[in-house]
Amino acid sequence: MTRLIRFNKPFDVLPQFTDRGSQDSPRATLSQYIDCPGVYAAGRLDRDSEGLMLLTDNGRLQSWITDPKHKMDKTYWVQVEGIPSAEALKLLAEGVELKDGKTRPAKVLAIPEPPGLWARTPPVRVRKTVPDSWIALTIREGRNRQVRRMTAAVGHPTLRLIRYSIGAWTLDGLAQGTWEDLEPPRVPGPPKPSQKPPHRPKAVSPRPAKGDRPRRR
Repeated sequence: MTRLIRFNKPFDVLPQFTDRGSQDSPRATLSQYIDCPGVYAAGRLDRDSEGLMLLTDNGRLQSWITDPKHKMDKTYWVQVEGIPSAEALKLLAEGVELKDGKTRPAKVLAIPEPPGLWARTPPVRVRKTVPDSWIALTIREGRNRQVRRMTAAVGHPTLRLIRYSIGAWTLDGLAQGTWEDLEPPRVPGPPKPSQKPPHRPKAVSPRPAKGDRPRRR
């Protein structure tokens, strides 16, 4: 039976179950929060980002969630330095030029700090002389550190980044560092072809006609 879970990843946790890069001072990984053998992440979330991750034990479901051609919306709550102007928000929505090309159109909205937001450990470092604010940014791409690069390109570096939703799945009601099972969706499209060789019926020799049978002597 297919399993799908959602997890609210804390800050400074690697989006994987093992840490091969630092044996002397191991960093926090998913294994410290999720005791669910056989599941793996459907998409990544940077170590310095927080929020929603989906994990599954079904490779077809994992591919469907992560494949860009399905255009699954991902919404982020972004705390930025400064207060973006209407022009900056418009640039984010229409697409900004990055080193790897212009981003696709996005949805962007200035929002108050999300209600009931957990405290981050360690706290965000803010400058007393510079205000900060929040935006909700919805994209349909998955470039490396895309949201951070987008806000920096319009003059508002990201201070804190929280993924709120992936498609219809959200963080609602899920405490930081906890996970729960979800009802797996039906993945559209034909199922994978069977790996078994096709069945071939045994050849049957034709029976001779009645008049052609040899006579017994």
